[in-house]
Amino acid sequence: MGMMSEFRTFAMRGNVIDLAVGVIIGAAFGKIVDSVVNDLIMPLVGRVVGKLDFSNMFVVLAEPPPGVPHTLDALKKAGVPVFAYGNFLTIVVNFVILAFIIFMMVRAFNNMREKEQEAPKPAETPEDIKLLREIRDSLKAPGA
Repeated sequence: MGMMSEFRTFAMRGNVIDLAVGVIIGAAFGKIVDSVVNDLIMPLVGRVVGKLDFSNMFVVLAEPPPGVPHTLDALKKAGVPVFAYGNFLTIVVNFVILAFIIFMMVRAFNNMREKEQEAPKPAETPEDIKLLREIRDSLKAPGA
C-alpha cells in the first residue's frame, strides 16, 4: 500500500497537474496551428507561388505498379517509396508559426513580470516619523 500512496502523492503534486494541463492545451493549440497553416497560409502561399499544392509535392523513388494514380495518397497506399518534401515544408511552416506564437507569449509574459518588478514600492516611513507617531500614541493612551 505504500507504493500506491506514494504514487498518489506524486500524481497529485501541483507540477504534475500543471504539466498535464499544459500538454492537453498544447495538443489543442497544435491542432489550431495545423488548421491555420493548412487551411489559411498554405493556400495563400500556393496562390502567390503559382497555385502549388504543397501536400502533393513529392518525388517517386521507385516504379509504381501499373494502374496506380500518380497522387501521394495512392502511391503510399500502394507501398511505393516517396520523397514527400511538400509535407515536410508544411510541417516546417507549422513549426515556425508555432515557435513565433510561443515567442510572442513568452515575451508578453516577461514584459508583464518586468513591469510587476518595476512597480514602485511604497517608501518606508522614516525613523523620526515612526518615533513621533509612537510618542503621539503613548500620549493618547489612557493612564499616561
